[in-house]
Amino acid sequence: MSRTWARAVTGACSALVVAAATLVIGGAPAASAADGCSAEYTVASDWGSGFVGNVTVTNTSGTPATGWTVQWTLPSGHTITNTWNAELSVNGSTVTATNTSWNGSLPVGGSASFGFQGTGSGASSLPTDIACFLDAPGGGTPGGPDEPGGPDEPGGPGTPGEPVRIMPLGDSITGSPGCWRALLWRDLTDAGYTNIDFVGSRAGDGCGFPYDHENEGHGGMLVTNLARSGQLSTWLSATNPDIVLMHFGTNDVWSSLPTQTILDAYSTLVSQMRANNPNMTILVAQIIPMDSARSCATCAQGVQALNAAIPAWAASESTAQSPVIVVDQWTGFDTGTDTYDGVHPNASGDAKIAQNWLEALIPLLD
Repeated sequence: MSRTWARAVTGACSALVVAAATLVIGGAPAASAADGCSAEYTVASDWGSGFVGNVTVTNTSGTPATGWTVQWTLPSGHTITNTWNAELSVNGSTVTATNTSWNGSLPVGGSASFGFQGTGSGASSLPTDIACFLDAPGGGTPGGPDEPGGPDEPGGPGTPGEPVRIMPLGDSITGSPGCWRALLWRDLTDAGYTNIDFVGSRAGDGCGFPYDHENEGHGGMLVTNLARSGQLSTWLSATNPDIVLMHFGTNDVWSSLPTQTILDAYSTLVSQMRANNPNMTILVAQIIPMDSARSCATCAQGVQALNAAIPAWAASESTAQSPVIVVDQWTGFDTGTDTYDGVHPNASGDAKIAQNWLEALIPLLD
């Protein structure tokens, strides 16, 4: 059983010089005229022998920050195995997390989040002390302005301003484990597109290297059920994406639902996306094929029918303000060599899916 634990703590920071205050969990925040940095530590999931932790840093001062650092004590018997959205080091029992090159700038009231996976019990990983540091403009991030993450570092395309928030949306092909997301994140950042933030309510699975794991890939979900439930609106309001990557409909095809019913559900989701953000860019996949011998007798034909109808549907929904862009994930995808069960992608399939999304995203990020 997975349980969620949360503990909010507040650190103090100087507006001009990095300074920290260590606070006792459950006690009153340390009083300081320069209070202006808060950090909230939560355990997103806990399976007894391991856990996923998240920390949100918020600039509560009256001055924009150019960098941040969070420190806490790791309880005995715990280790951290990987992290995302922060540069993290462990010295003895002291954990230090600093901003990356793309999430150091915090306007007044702005927040940045990072996460990590560890061994040990999540409940007992909650720190008894935590310190939060901010850098004011001109102060540089930890390590000096010439180190990675400093304000003088040249960024990749789209670096100025807020990060582009990208929501991967779908079923288990997107979320369980959905390692195409990890490959896409790595390929984008390797190409210099560092000012991006993958968003969603789900923590991703391990894919062999750190990446921005958040997504809305829900195993077993039908797009028609999601459209009826209205749950997408809740997810959107929590994350406010700029771009959605939608690979959805596999379970609907497997359930023998008509193509038009699936397209109607797509339209409902598009309306919900635009209600959240009228300028939403929506990338919709022609979904990967299914092997009828290993899924359902009509699955292969159902996927072909859906994919054939998607371009005309997208053209009818697309607007200049909120384009709907078709991404062909079907052509060149072989269920014999690119899946492990006739439905879900293996490593080869993940690489193809990631490459197709990458080619569609780059023109939007330039």
